[in-house]
Amino acid sequence: MAHISRRSLLSGTAAVAGTAVAGMATGAPAHAATTTTTTTTTTTPALTVTPGDPRYPDLVVGNNQRWVATPDAVRLVTSSAQVLQAVQEAVDAGKRVSVRSGGHCYADFVYHSASKVVIDMSAMNRISYDQHRQAFAVEPGALLIAVYETLQKGWNVTLPAGVCPTVGIGGHATGGGYGLLSRSHGVVADHIEAVEMVVVDANRVARLVVASRASTDPNRDLWWACAGGGGGNFGIITRYWFRSPNAAGTIPGQQLPRPPREVLVSNVPVPWVALDQARFTTLVRNFGTWYAQNAGADSPYTALSGVAFIPHRSAGGMGLLTQIDAGVPDAERLLADYLAAVTRDTGITAPYPPRRLRWLAATRLIGTSNPATMLDPTMRSAVKSAYLRRSFTDTQIAALWRNLTRQDYANPNATLQLTGVAGGKVNRVATTATAYPHRNSAFLALYENFWINPAEDAQHVGWLRDIYGQTFAATGGYPVPNDQTDGCYINSPDMDIRDPEINRSGVPWSTLYYKENYPRLQQVKARWDPTNFFRHSQSITLP
Repeated sequence: MAHISRRSLLSGTAAVAGTAVAGMATGAPAHAATTTTTTTTTTTPALTVTPGDPRYPDLVVGNNQRWVATPDAVRLVTSSAQVLQAVQEAVDAGKRVSVRSGGHCYADFVYHSASKVVIDMSAMNRISYDQHRQAFAVEPGALLIAVYETLQKGWNVTLPAGVCPTVGIGGHATGGGYGLLSRSHGVVADHIEAVEMVVVDANRVARLVVASRASTDPNRDLWWACAGGGGGNFGIITRYWFRSPNAAGTIPGQQLPRPPREVLVSNVPVPWVALDQARFTTLVRNFGTWYAQNAGADSPYTALSGVAFIPHRSAGGMGLLTQIDAGVPDAERLLADYLAAVTRDTGITAPYPPRRLRWLAATRLIGTSNPATMLDPTMRSAVKSAYLRRSFTDTQIAALWRNLTRQDYANPNATLQLTGVAGGKVNRVATTATAYPHRNSAFLALYENFWINPAEDAQHVGWLRDIYGQTFAATGGYPVPNDQTDGCYINSPDMDIRDPEINRSGVPWSTLYYKENYPRLQQVKARWDPTNFFRHSQSITLP
């Protein structure tokens, strides 16, 4: 298989302890009103790990080794009550908190020098069906592969989530969350029915609240913000309830999308030596053009999602990975037509025979195709993103070619990934219906880099800045929302986006991430986090 990078969109497999397949446990009461629960002496405190503990070094860094914190303590919570208590204690002590679910964050949102208490939710990973709410209750520490396996084995349902096996659902869902099924079923945020969250009010009292999508819920604004507004902004989500907005009845298997029974998986390897600049230009243009032409919710290709994985030339080759639901009519013909369109006039010999696999087996296979970048816990990384509404221009593709074939730089993990996860049913939802705003895009470009040696940070970050800034040079180095580009993805946070010397577009970081939804997000922030207790380097600011 072609190499697939960490967090992008081809997920994998890892066994996760502590999740229930039978899952008939009932979640918290489905009330909509705020519960003013505060800490009590009967709550068993969370396990506290301090700097002298031998476990401490492993608990103050995530998958991105660039960011390491030195908190006074890490609180390993296992329940909503423990989160509530830990937050109240931090408030009373005047200590800043940060929150970990799965630990996959390219930026310093969790692990930074100002964090004095890290609330680690990795042990809060239970998955169950809530009969009262008729929705699936999932705690934020549940990893994506556990979510897939538990939902599929227990009820034959799934979420259209991402693909890296060790991403936690916590941060993934609240930032939008996309994957290979998104063109068929939307983003993960579209299926959030409710959230349970610890918030801190103006009197600096921690409370546990529930907010749902119900039109009669007085807390609905908080649900709206959590459905795409990004993590760490309003409070700490201690539980999600997932139910599709069009779900009906009381049968659990009808409350979320059913995964495909089988999928066709195609992998077309493309050696760099087979491409000159003209053929490379054609390939990249073809990819973008096809997705722009099939971005509508009525496209016959919503069951198909593809990735063009294009590492630096030093990797030796690139790959076109495609998955389609094998159960749709003429699936093999649709896949063949797609590959023919993407490879037309490039000299690439296609089609290559696809593999017919059970959906869960395909998910495991794709997710473990490149352990070096998907699962290696020693990597340092950086990322930039761009939603596109139509294909790159030839000038932009020339910038891609120039940097991907540079002779003065060589790193096989320096990658451009064109991901066909936008469009389709994602675009059926109005831009303001949830906080996730990218509802008129065709595909997503991820610029990623992975390395190990800290002494090489400037070199690898510099390459990433070069290829990205040169691609979008005409708009100040960033993909501003216009008729071609549609901003950036908050779940792939870019540490440069607030730097005016690098982001010369004149468009604020908040508009690049949230577009016209940002002022409303600020109003939600003012209501639910009026003291700005929950914050990080790119968090939503008070109005």
